[in-house]
Order: sequence, then structure tokens, then C-alpha cells
Amino acid sequence: MQLKRMMPKKKHLSAGRAPLILFLCPMISALEVPLDPKLLEDLVQPPTITQQSPKDYIIDPRENIVIQCEAKGKPPPSFSWTRNGTHFDIDKDPLVTMKSGSGTLTVNIMSEGKAETYEGVYQCTARNERGAAISNNIVIRPSRSPLWTKEKLERITLRNGQSLVLPCRPPVGLPPPIIFWMDNSFQRLPQSERVSQGLNGDLYFSNVLPEDTREDYICYARFNHTQTIQQKQPISVKVISVDEMNDTIAANLSDTEFYGAKSHRERPPTFLTPEGNASRKEELRGNVLSLECIAEGLPTPIIYWIKEDGTLPINRTFYRNFKKTLQIVQVTEADSGNYQCIAKNALGAIQHVISVTVKAAPYWIIAPQNLVLSPGEDGTLICRANGNPKPRISWLLNGIPIEIAPDDPSRKIDGDTIIFSNVQERSSAVYQCNASNEYGYLLANAFVNVLAEPPRILTTADTLYQVIANRPALLDCAFFGSPLPTIEWFKGAKGSALREDIYVLHENGTLEIPVAQKDSTGTYTCVARNKLGMAKNDIHLEIKDPTRIIKQPEYAVVQRGSTVSFECIVKHDHTLIPTVTWLKDHGELPSDGRFTVDKDHLVVADVSDDDGGTYTCAANTTLDNVSASAVLSVVAPTPTPAPIYDVPNPPFDLELTDQLDRSVQLSWTPGDDNNSPITKFIIEYEDAMHEPGLWHHQTEVPGAQTTAQLKLSPYVNYSFRVTAVNSLGRSLPSEASEQYLTKAAEPDKNPTAVEGLGSEPDNLVITWQPLNGFESNGPGLQYKVSWRQKDGDDEWTSMVVADVSKYIVSGTPTFVPYLIKVQALNDAGFAPEPAVVLGHSGEDLPMVAPGNVHVNVVNSTLAEVHWDPVPLKSIRGHLQGYRIYYWKAQSSSARNRRHIEKKILTFQGSKTHGMLPGLEPFSHYTLNVRVVNGKGEGPASPDRVFSTPEGVPSAPSSLKIVNPTLDSLTLEWEPPSHPNGILTEYTLKYQPTAGSGSEITEEAITTVGEAMASRQVDIATQGWFIGLMCAVALLILILLIVCFIRRNKGGKYPVKEKEDAHADPEIQPMKEDDGTFGEYSDAEDHKPLKKGSRTPSDRTVKKEDSDDSLVDYGEGVNGQFNEDGSFIGQYSGKKEKEPAEGNESSEAPSPVNAMNSFV
Repeated sequence: MQLKRMMPKKKHLSAGRAPLILFLCPMISALEVPLDPKLLEDLVQPPTITQQSPKDYIIDPRENIVIQCEAKGKPPPSFSWTRNGTHFDIDKDPLVTMKSGSGTLTVNIMSEGKAETYEGVYQCTARNERGAAISNNIVIRPSRSPLWTKEKLERITLRNGQSLVLPCRPPVGLPPPIIFWMDNSFQRLPQSERVSQGLNGDLYFSNVLPEDTREDYICYARFNHTQTIQQKQPISVKVISVDEMNDTIAANLSDTEFYGAKSHRERPPTFLTPEGNASRKEELRGNVLSLECIAEGLPTPIIYWIKEDGTLPINRTFYRNFKKTLQIVQVTEADSGNYQCIAKNALGAIQHVISVTVKAAPYWIIAPQNLVLSPGEDGTLICRANGNPKPRISWLLNGIPIEIAPDDPSRKIDGDTIIFSNVQERSSAVYQCNASNEYGYLLANAFVNVLAEPPRILTTADTLYQVIANRPALLDCAFFGSPLPTIEWFKGAKGSALREDIYVLHENGTLEIPVAQKDSTGTYTCVARNKLGMAKNDIHLEIKDPTRIIKQPEYAVVQRGSTVSFECIVKHDHTLIPTVTWLKDHGELPSDGRFTVDKDHLVVADVSDDDGGTYTCAANTTLDNVSASAVLSVVAPTPTPAPIYDVPNPPFDLELTDQLDRSVQLSWTPGDDNNSPITKFIIEYEDAMHEPGLWHHQTEVPGAQTTAQLKLSPYVNYSFRVTAVNSLGRSLPSEASEQYLTKAAEPDKNPTAVEGLGSEPDNLVITWQPLNGFESNGPGLQYKVSWRQKDGDDEWTSMVVADVSKYIVSGTPTFVPYLIKVQALNDAGFAPEPAVVLGHSGEDLPMVAPGNVHVNVVNSTLAEVHWDPVPLKSIRGHLQGYRIYYWKAQSSSARNRRHIEKKILTFQGSKTHGMLPGLEPFSHYTLNVRVVNGKGEGPASPDRVFSTPEGVPSAPSSLKIVNPTLDSLTLEWEPPSHPNGILTEYTLKYQPTAGSGSEITEEAITTVGEAMASRQVDIATQGWFIGLMCAVALLILILLIVCFIRRNKGGKYPVKEKEDAHADPEIQPMKEDDGTFGEYSDAEDHKPLKKGSRTPSDRTVKKEDSDDSLVDYGEGVNGQFNEDGSFIGQYSGKKEKEPAEGNESSEAPSPVNAMNSFV
């Protein structure tokens, strides 16, 4: 029966001058029984099963069988048993006895009889007049540990690189045995990714090596229940290489004697277990789901696990057996699905799909709870369970199916709920709810107890409450009754009125007075009533005056050596006896005769500097406490005359007495204190045996003390000296005492700083801080070093070593936790049992690269890298972090010129993302990620390539002006050193600086790819220039007319005239498109210049454009006039440029060319 107290809910009731009558109304709910021992002794209660044996009870056949069944009830229940569904008459079996006052059975099979005789299904029934409770069905089975079947095992001979499975096939035991493989020396066979034990106990070799050759592969089966171990016959394996195999075959073997026919060459993986491409697995909810995939291949395959259409549950997924086994603990229905294991090596990969279905034995959603009702009340029993498949709910009444139980008009069954209405005492019974499916069952007992009880007040009668005035007062009135009683409160025998304004009544019957006053003193009566009777109880309340300090201690300043007094007068209630305590700096007063405490005073005589501090007077009564404090300041007295102060003289006459094994008494005579009191003595010792000449601090004693009881250590040759201390400093040390050699004993302590770290993947280096000679306690100091695997079942392995600080354990698996302890010992014995510390064997390089590496380019100089964490099992060491290698992709010519520079960024801990800053815009990068442990880096992840977007280019490398003229100038610049993308155009800004007018800035934009990035300040719009050009045009027109007339007159003119015409610059034709002068050409050759250039930069035209150019008549090769003061020279381009350059393309230079120009 579940019993608990009801939590209070406050009800505020006002009280005037009328009698105080407070009511507590009954609640409409099931009755709850208070946990009061006296009450429980008197109440009738149906039986409740309190203890029983497990459902599946496997017994040791070598010991007596004990089947537990304990129950409680009022009256005490009687017990009976059924066996295999029929009554079990224990009186007829002399080997079976039942414990007195209990249902527990004991079967005495140690004297005679066999455990198998008592196999079966047992059920206990506990019964009294209120009902019957039953236990679970307890299935009794004796444990079994059968022997291995005799078999003759032939030697297995196979080629290097082949796969191998060594079968174990242990005998079927109860419970199933634990399997492990060992050699003849009882050493576990090492396992790895290549060699491992399967869940069925077989030993699997993905590929064999010559070192696998041995004669003693032995499978052991350990039956824990009987503490026995069975051993299979040793299996002999011989692995031979190709050359050795050929020689052996030629000598005395035939091909048919070899294990298998697979080639020893490298091959892709195939699964050794499970078989095929798919399999099924069923597991029960709450169990551990274990999935296994073991593959063979060369090189050794690596196993990976994924869940299709889902992820593996975090914190519940574990990898065992070198990732060949996937375990999910506390499996639920949500873990159902397809799990894929992938075996992969350099030559390929295969996969196997395991379809997992999670079923569920019944489990409680709402278990039925005991129900206590009063006659006429209503209630419900709810039994709600779930499972897969859905469990069936059935009800029993006092152990029999409810369908055949006697009818009860107050009971109605609605599936998983029983509804009770208007119950009576005859409705009391024990109900059993059974929820079952094909995977198991749940059985719960819940009683309905209908009680008709008159009110009882459980609070002790005439309880006296004492409360300090102005504090709350709580008056208890614990009660019980069925039906639930109402509570009434009265004050005084005649119901005298209360003067307070508000009272608080709690539902558990407690009356609260929020602020108790003097007139609250009196007798309060609590009355409980129901239809069966009435009960009352008197409660007495006394209100006490608070304790107060009416005279507090005051701040004092006194001279050193004088006397000071603190006063503390306490006023308290005359019925309470206070205790006054004085404290110094919140601690006890010094145990010094100078401190005197009387009734109201604390007196300190001969005050010293150390007496300064805070003094507190604390007054305590049984109901309250108060305190007050004051500060004492000590100053030096006025010297008259001023004495000479100095450090003390050294002590002398040191003497050792009461010499025992672990202690001695030292006494001495103080030297002169030199006018400054000695405040303390410092005692030091020397160990002449272990550290001669070195003095160590032993202890300190007050300055008034001249003896000290000293604690000693064994096996030490002691000498002592004493130093006196006053406010001015230390004296010189005294002369050393006589020597005292203590007896040897076992060490008192063990080495400290014990650590276990591996220096290699297959070892464990155990180090410690050794004991010094003083701590050894005797000769022959050694250390017992012990270790075992933390997660294994191995016993401790121990080794006694000399007085060193390190021991190396070889042949350990890689990075496995070990429990380590180091115990000191000497010729006298062992130190106490040492503490166990956790260490790890050596680390090895991680096996697996981070997966799912992807890059998110944030901007042109920043990228974010994400990766999946490497499983902890594959790290094989302490995780240090992850390291990113990244480098910029370069052209083949650049790679040939220099080595690719790789950059490295390390991210500490278990981070799975990081930022790559400082990237170059418009560049291609490659990166990979590696996991790092204490041993080094693991393999790199597959390279990931990414590109950064274009960024803002840097400024052109240089800018210069060449060939300036009166109306134009040429600008040349170098492209930017960091284009950071594809250059599309250049923007030039300029402004004239001549003249007194305002300066105007102009811009010119040239697009990369134009014939010439050019722009000139246009003077063609100036008035003076237009007039000048018109005059020049008119003059040239006149010259052309004259030449035309002369040519028509004379036909062909002589060579002299031709030369004169060629030499005269006035006859050069003018180009009409831009008003500048150029060479003469035919009309059909007047082709427009390319965009972006009005004239070529060297002021020449292509020679092939005209067959009748003036160049044919000139004396120079460039076809230009010399600048003899001629006007046309002011508008020409570069004068000295070679004609070959003029014949080149007039396209604008590329951004990557060495020079750009602007005219």
C-alpha cells in the first residue's frame, strides 16, 4: 500500500472576537493513509508482495535452492505455492521448508536430491481476510556447463594472404558461456582489424600472415554461473609463403591438402559473416542491438556502418571489435530500419544490408496503484501497458480470473480500467493486472481497501510549542479517519475569542499564526469529526521574549602589555537560560591564562600584538541567538627610556625524553628575548642517514612553551634544533640535539603522480614519483607495479621492481584504458593498498580520415570548411584536433619553377568546422583534412577543390608620362600586381592645373581590349584652334590647285620638281577625319582607324595602304617631315619610332603586357 502525507494548501480565515472555529472539509478523492507506525499497526490491510525471486531464475546445482516470496498485510498473510500450475504441497517433500512468517522456500539439495528434480514454474500466493496477492511465475532452471565434444583436429595449412575461420562451436550451456581465445600460456591472442573474434565465438582472419603460424589456437568457454571454464582442443595453423609452398608441394604435399584454393594476391573484400547481400535481425526494446559484419580481403578491409534513411542515435551507438560490430544500447522501436555495413579496401568495396525489427515485451504506461477508499466513495484502478505487438490486458481478483470471480455490484470493468462506485467494506480485495504478448508479460498487484475508521489525531497530546514573539507559530494536528474527518480549532477550554486578524489553516490540520504575540499564549484544541465519531487534542503555546544585548562591547585601543576589558550585558526571557560565548576573529579564544571570562566581561591581561582583532559576544538560547562585536587594536607603549630591541638569543640545553618508535619529547631552555617577547619557537630536524646536513621544518609551538611532543617517522636518524622568534625576527638556531634512530617499519604511503602513458602503440609506460629516503621507512625499498585492462575481465598483473620510477609493459593493444596501481614495500612489509589510477597504452596514428568534407566560400578571401568527426575508436589516441592542409592551384609552368607551398591550420579539440582566412581572390584552391592525436596525423581526406570569387584589383604598379607635347601627352602604366580577377577596364582621372580659373577634374574610361587605351584633352573645340585650322586648310587648297594646274600644263614634271615637291612640307595632304596631317595616299586607301585611336601612336600609316605614297619620293624611311620649325610637328606622335612598329596592330595592349599607354 502506497502511503504518503498530503501537502498543505493554505486557507486564510479571519477571526474577530467570536470563538475561533475552523473547519477542514473532506476532499472528494481516494483516502491516503499517513505514514504513522502506530496507525499502520491497527489498520486492516490486504496483502502486498514486497520481495520475490526473478522470473527467469537460474540456480547453481551445487547449492540449496532458495525461492523468495515476502509479503506484508494486516492481519499477517499466509503463504501457499503452485508448481507447474498445480498446488505444491511442501509438507510432503522433506527437502522443502518454508521460512517462518514468510513464503520463502528453501530446497535442501546439498544433502540429497538433484536440482533437475525441482525444475519448473513456481508461483507464490499471500492471503489474508482482505484478499490474496500473487507473485510472478518464477521459472526455476539449474545452470549447465557441459564439456566439449571430443574431436580430432587436423593441422590447417594455407597460403600467405588467404582468409581463415577457426570455429569454436562451444557446448550449449545455461546461461550461454563467454568465449575467448588464448594460447597454452593462458595469454589472450592479440586481435586487430585483420584478426578478430565474432559474436558466435569463431576466430576470423581477413588474411593470414606467416606470423599467424602457431600450434595453440585454443577456444575457451567460461560459464560464470558455475565458475567453470571449458577448453577446446588446440588448433594448429601453418602459413607458408609462395616460395616455401612450392618447395613443400614438390617435396611431400599435394594440392588437395591446402586450406581453400584462393590466391594470395591482393583482392577486393568479401564477407565471411553474414552471408549474402542481405539479412534480418530482430531485437527486443530495451536490449542491446548487436550487428556484425566481418570481411576478408587483401589488404585488410575496413568496415563502415550507416543507417539507410536515418542517422545512428547519438550517445547510444558504440563500435566494438574494430568497428566490425555495431551496438545500440537501450534500443527502441525508432531504431528499426535497414542498416548497411560496407567493407572497403584499395581494390573495391561490398555492402550488406541488415533489416532490423524492434519488438517489445510489455512495458508499463500506467501501473495500477493501491486504492484506499471509505464506504460509499468512488475510485478507479488503471492498468495501461504498451508493447509490440500490443499486449493483451487481463484482470484477476485475488489470484483467479475476474470472469469467474464473484460479482460485485460496485465494480465495472472497462478494458484496462476498473471503475468502483459506492464501495463497501466487502469490496476490499487484491486485483492483479496481467499485460502479455508473445515476448513476455507484466503482472502487478493492486489492492482496494475499504476502511470505515473513526477519527484519530496522530499528534502527541498536550504538545508544548514555544515561540519567540513576533515570529510565526505552527501548531500541528495530524489526523486520520475514514471517511475523511473535518477539523475544527478552538482556543481555550471555553472557546475564548482570539484578537488576531488572520489565521492560516493547512489541509493537513496545522494551524498557523503568522505573527505570534504575547497574548497568543494559551491552549488550543484540535477537533476531528466524521460520521463514525470524534477525536480532539490540546496543544499548548507559549510566547517568549526575544534575547537582546543591551550593553555591547566597545572598540578599544590599548598599549602592548596593558589590560583591556570588554562588557556584554544580555537581557532574555526569564524562563530561558542563555549561554554567552566569547569569540576572537570568529574562532575560539586562545587557550591562554591571560584571557578571563566572568558573567558580563572578557578581560585580557598583558596584551600582545597577536591579541589584536575582532571579539564577539554571542548569546544563545534554545529558541534564538544574538551577537555583538568590537575591535581591539594594540599599539606600542611609549618607551621611557627606550629599550634596545633585538632578535632573541638562541635556545640551549636541548634534551630528548620519552623516546618511542613514532614520537619523542623535546625540551629546551629559551635564550634572552632582548626586550621583545618570544612569540613562537620553530623546531627543525636533520636526517643524518638519508640527507645529512639538510634541515627540515618539523613544527612550531607558542613562545610560552618550552617542550614539544614530536611525531617521528620510522628508520630516520633524527637530530633537532630550535629557533626562537619575536616581532623583530628569528634567533640563530640552537646547537643540535643528540641523535635518535627510529626503528624500521613498512612504508606509510605509496608513490604519487602515478601515470600510465604509452610511448609506442604496443606498450604501456607506467611512471611514478618515487618515495624519498625519509619516506621509505626502512631498507630494501621496492615497488609493486600492477595493471589490468579497465574494460576486460583479466586479473591484475603485478611486477615487483627496484627503487626506480618507471616500468614498461610490452605487447599491449593500441590505446586501451588500463587500471594501474603502484604500491611501495620494504623489508618490513607493504604500504597501504594504493589508489587505482587510469592510464592508456600507446597511441597509434589515426586510421580514418574525416568524412563529408565540404567548403563554403564566404567571400573572396575567406572560406569555411566543415567535416564529420572521426569516430573515437578510429582515432587510436587522445584527440588533439583537426588539421587542414590547403594550397593554391598553379599553372604547370609555375609548378615547374617552384615547389607548391601548402598552408596548415590546426583546430583544437573536437571542432568540426573552421575558417580559412587570407585567401587570394579569383584563385583555385585545394584542401584536405586530417585528424590529429598525440602520435601524429591520420590519413588525409579526399582533396576538395574550391575557387574564390573575384575581388577588387590592386592599383596599377606604376604610372608615367612620356612624349608630352603642347596639345597631348602619353601615359604609360604597369598592370596591377594583384588583378584579383579578369580586368575589364581602367579609369583615369585628370585635371588641368594651368590658368587662374577653377580646376575641373575629368575622367576617361578605357576598356581592356580596345585598340589603344587613349583620351586626349580636346582642343579642337577651342576658337583659336578652329580659326588656325581653317587658315591652314585654305592654304593647302590653294597649293593643291597650283599643283594641279602645273601638272596639267607640263604633263610629266622632271625629277627635280618631284624632289622639290616632296621636300616641301606645305604640299602634305591633310586628313579630313581629325584635322591632323598625314602622308599622301589614294582615295581608295582612306580607311578609318580602329576605335579608340584617332591616329597611330607613331603618326605613320602603313606602307602598303598606298602605292603612290609621298614616301616614294622622300629621302627618309619613316615618311615624316623633319621638324624645322614647321607647324605640323606640334601634332605628331613619337618622332623616333621605327616604321616596323607602325606596321604592328593598333589594338590596345593586353592587361598582362608590360606597358599600357594613354594619349
